[in-house]
Amino acid sequence: MVSEHASPLAALGGADAGGQNVHVAALASGLARRGHDVTVFTRRDDAGLDAAVSFAPGVTVEHVPAGPARHVPKDELAVHMPVFGAWLRERWSPAPPDVVHAHFWMSGLAAVRAASGAVPVVQTFHALGLVKRRHQARADTSPPGRIAAEREVGRRAAAIIATCTDEVRELAGYGVPPERTYVVPCGVDCDRFRPDGPADSGGLWPGASARPRPWPSGSDAGPRLRVLTLGRQVPRKGTDTIIAALAQLPQADLVVAGGPPAQLLGADPEIARLRSAAAAAGVADRVRFAGQVPHASIPALIRSADVVACDPWYEPFGMVTLEAMACGVAVVASAVGGHLDTVSDGTTGLLVPPRDPAALAARLRDLLAWPDWRRSLAAAAARHARGRYRWEQIAAETEAVYGWVRAAASAGRESDGVRS
Repeated sequence: MVSEHASPLAALGGADAGGQNVHVAALASGLARRGHDVTVFTRRDDAGLDAAVSFAPGVTVEHVPAGPARHVPKDELAVHMPVFGAWLRERWSPAPPDVVHAHFWMSGLAAVRAASGAVPVVQTFHALGLVKRRHQARADTSPPGRIAAEREVGRRAAAIIATCTDEVRELAGYGVPPERTYVVPCGVDCDRFRPDGPADSGGLWPGASARPRPWPSGSDAGPRLRVLTLGRQVPRKGTDTIIAALAQLPQADLVVAGGPPAQLLGADPEIARLRSAAAAAGVADRVRFAGQVPHASIPALIRSADVVACDPWYEPFGMVTLEAMACGVAVVASAVGGHLDTVSDGTTGLLVPPRDPAALAARLRDLLAWPDWRRSLAAAAARHARGRYRWEQIAAETEAVYGWVRAAASAGRESDGVRS
């Protein structure tokens, strides 16, 4: 596997560390449990890192010397991909891997150039530059050559794994042949993200760090809704929409988890923007910023909430939504990207138009008014997550794609059909 900026060893919640890190780590481990030897190649971003680190049984992480040995924002890494690719080519020369799976467009660029057609490359984009530019316009910080590079990778990869059905349509716009496109979603660790574990908000909710279910009424305010939003705190995640919706729902409190560590929140420009939005909406006393949350603490934090709200402008998959569903917590998510696959509106959660505070507030108000329905949605979500998205199943489906591309390569022909 090639994952140039998203190491499975990285702490989650920062600007460039999130769902892709979880995906690479879990998929690599899942494949290893199926008997494969997996090496994850990621860029060395710290001079103190060992050249190779054992991550899990059967999984090794190798740090590639490409660019300075320090953190570099991912949008500034493209210039280092020729060195990254040349290093991979030399590393693979004496003993080529059976298959290469690249994650993100820059990894794909390095991988297809390193493999030079001798080894089949499977590509997962995780996000597409064309979609990002559509939604962010001038705020898009991607390098100018990103879309052209993605088209190149799409042409040269043996197969593309899309994480949701909406991405198949977007890939067609790149000219990627449908017979080389497979749909394999992201997964969730159902042993960690489960409904019956502890619920602990770490003191972030007013009054108590943990609570029984159902949450008892306050002494004079009636029942309150505890809303959590979790993930990288960047504008496109739509946290400001959730804050605006809170202003229309006086019986709700919000915890915003993710971003820099708690002690650095005061210096973060995005957190400052969100705090200003909360103050302008008159809800500053009902919004708490948790900062970066240890990955081991996330399931308990999710279970301490009544609802998890995810309202990004666009979403290639939406790991947080799936994790909340697996924990048996009701979700309200924007009707975009991967959410359209994971959330069945009115059955396993609720979908709302993105960037629409009034619509979001209305659905949250419904969940407050009908706690039995909220619990029904949550229970159905947990069953769906466990039945469709366990990492064991995702690893098996990914393994099948590897088998198809290897067979096609050995036979000198392409595999056929869009499989999901």
